[in-house]
Order: sequence, then structure tokens, then C-alpha cells
Amino acid sequence: MIGNRKAEAQRISLEEGSLEGRSAKILHLTILAVGKIKEDYLRKGIAEYQKRLTSYVKLKFLEIPDSPLVKDPFKAKIEEGKKILEAMRDNSFVAVLDPSGQKLSSEELAQWLGEREMAGKEVMLIIGGASGLIPEILARANDVFSFSDLTFPHQLFRLILMEQLYRGFKILRGEKYHL
Repeated sequence: MIGNRKAEAQRISLEEGSLEGRSAKILHLTILAVGKIKEDYLRKGIAEYQKRLTSYVKLKFLEIPDSPLVKDPFKAKIEEGKKILEAMRDNSFVAVLDPSGQKLSSEELAQWLGEREMAGKEVMLIIGGASGLIPEILARANDVFSFSDLTFPHQLFRLILMEQLYRGFKILRGEKYHL
């Protein structure tokens, strides 16, 4: 679905300019993630970007309790997956963040956010736990993408996601932040 968004994002940027002045709908975005943020520095960073994002998006967090990995990571993945599926809304546009997904540049993410914003449908971004996601979640997703070939702890990835969302909206609006 995502296609070659980098070239398209650059074309839109050059031909049409930013979305500044256009009437875009406010995006309703839910980040559904496994586990609670345990480290104070991560909570503070996420809170800072959440504050910065308030003028761009109506943001909500849903946290699914993580299952203990000690005994059986496969069972933990199944348990977490069932909880995620129960929390997903049928009418939402679902994007899963998974290492198997298509990689996006910051410009491509900005374009994707603009498309979602103009569509006016609630978006759910799903971050799995340490064991990953069950196939049923990937099958339900409208988009599956990855930010890197690197492996990130899922709690740290939430902060990275928040920064990239903020960067994406800044790019989309033609505001200074992204060089």
C-alpha cells in the first residue's frame, strides 16, 4: 500500500508546497502498545513529544499488559496478541510497526500522516511486545512498516515513534525542525 512514498513525498513538496493553509481534519491517533513504560527518562521524553503533538493530532495511548517471557515466549506472544485484537476497533485504519514491514523515510511518514489526516478516519498504530506480533494482527493491518533494520527495545521505540510523528507533522506543515 505504501509504494514509493519518498519520490511521491518529494513531488508533493515541490509541486504543492506544505499543507499550511489547507483545511485538514484533525487526526485521531491511538498508539496501542504492549507493556508499561518503566524508565522515567522514557516517560519524560514521550510526555514532551506528546505535548508538542497536541496542536497536530488528538493522541491517545492504550497499553496492553505484557505477558511474562520467562516460561514460554510463544505463549506470551499469543496472549498479548489476543489482547491486542480485542482492543482493535473495526472501523479504524490500522498500521502495524513491525521489523517485517516496509521501511519509511521521515518524508514518507509525513506523507502517510497527511493521507490519514485527509481521510478523516481514526488511526491505530500498533507496537508489539518483546516477542513480536501474531499473524492475525499483521493480516488485519492496512499498512505494516518498519523504521529500521535495527532492533529496538519496544519501550524505547515508543519514544522514537513519538519523535518521528512530531517530525512528520512538522514536515507536513512546512515548519522548521527537519533539516
